[in-house]
Amino acid sequence: MPATPSPTPLDTLAPTPLDTLAAGTVVPAHPLALDADRRLDERRQRALTRYYLAAGAGGVAVGVHTTQFAIREPSVGLLRPVLELASEVVDEEAARLRPPEEAAAPFVRIAGACGYTRQAVAEAELARELGYDAVLLSPLVPGADEAGLLERTRAVGEVLPVIGFYLQEAVGGRRLSPAYWSALAEIESVVAIKTAPFDRYRTADVIAAVAASGRAGEVALYTGNDDAIVQDLLTPYRTAEGERWFAGGLLGHWAVWTRAAVRLFHEVRRARAGDHALLTELLARGPQVTESNAAVFDVRYDFRGCIAGVHEVLRRQGLLAGTWCLDVDEGLSPGQAEEIARVVKTYPWLTDDAFVAEHLDDWLR
Repeated sequence: MPATPSPTPLDTLAPTPLDTLAAGTVVPAHPLALDADRRLDERRQRALTRYYLAAGAGGVAVGVHTTQFAIREPSVGLLRPVLELASEVVDEEAARLRPPEEAAAPFVRIAGACGYTRQAVAEAELARELGYDAVLLSPLVPGADEAGLLERTRAVGEVLPVIGFYLQEAVGGRRLSPAYWSALAEIESVVAIKTAPFDRYRTADVIAAVAASGRAGEVALYTGNDDAIVQDLLTPYRTAEGERWFAGGLLGHWAVWTRAAVRLFHEVRRARAGDHALLTELLARGPQVTESNAAVFDVRYDFRGCIAGVHEVLRRQGLLAGTWCLDVDEGLSPGQAEEIARVVKTYPWLTDDAFVAEHLDDWLR
């Protein structure tokens, strides 16, 4: 009778994409590549995913605000194609493009899910079919109360692990109570929370709720506060239950200049580990990141050009052919292109133009 094999020690198990998410990483929110007729440009859509992989990002979020929610409209019909393209590129390219020192950290695929429970569950099922690892669950559910949002989370969590989302009011979000975040953190399928209220008080609500939940070690905190990226990543939040840090960022801002964002993220980790000179330098750079975000996200005009601003940076680099959005009325605001050009010139360390230029032909192949 053959001997019963010994169980594999837990510390020798191969890491999973959710391990990457838990450990903390750079997750760009994936844009939508369109041609001049506002149709999907598959070649450039693939090129964008290749760019994020090559830049050293640890994951990508697809079907989220930066991808444009209108991809779900029946007249557009791009949710499946866009999710499928990104997943295919990850399958094809991840092993080839990942830097050797990060080879043990699997790339995490995150799909956005929207709408009431039936729609959100159906979108999660599609994401699971296409190989995604987790769902970023949009809080944009008109008329739903907090109890309804929690029930929707539980339903989606039966399909895929869930990333909760605190969204700023300027782009449709709403205030959610500390009790809501406490209840959300206790749901076992919730593996992370993207905190993006652009508000220090509300950010603190989420951190305190997670710390007190009893699942603090199971729920990763991700900054989505594009106005305070460096501040969030460098700040130890000391609560009654212990110290909490943001593990990483899931950001529309990191859809551009991603190689520089990855470099910044690794510098943050060195500073957190005790490099005090680097800590001081990063604190000085933080406002520069915020200033660049103001240009890209069109803060001057209440974020109306935020998606087009992301497209403009990518257009300048050659990754996109133009700044077209699905909504013909959505585009750059007056002076926005000039503001982007100004921050590029003023803060060249924020950009990765040379990196993109070196690899662009390969990504567009």
